Amino acid sequence: MTDLIDLSKIIASKGDKPLLVSIVNLQSHEEAELERKLRELEFKQELRKDWILFIVRDVVIFSAAILFIFAVSGYSLFTQIYR
Repeated sequence: MTDLIDLSKIIASKGDKPLLVSIVNLQSHEEAELERKLRELEFKQELRKDWILFIVRDVVIFSAAILFIFAVSGYSLFTQIYR
């Protein structure tokens, strides 16, 4: 590991323009952070979509079906009583 550090120092000190290794590492770290935030946002959007689908499909449709069954059975009972 020390050989790699010494080699990077030697390479960085050569030439007119010094090599800045830390900027590349910061950019990759920033890109990783942005990628993580993007994945979190996508996960939250999927979670919201799942909840909306759950509410629409399971709560609203189930409640409407139950109300329809009660309405039909009430109408049938009403017609049977007054015949």
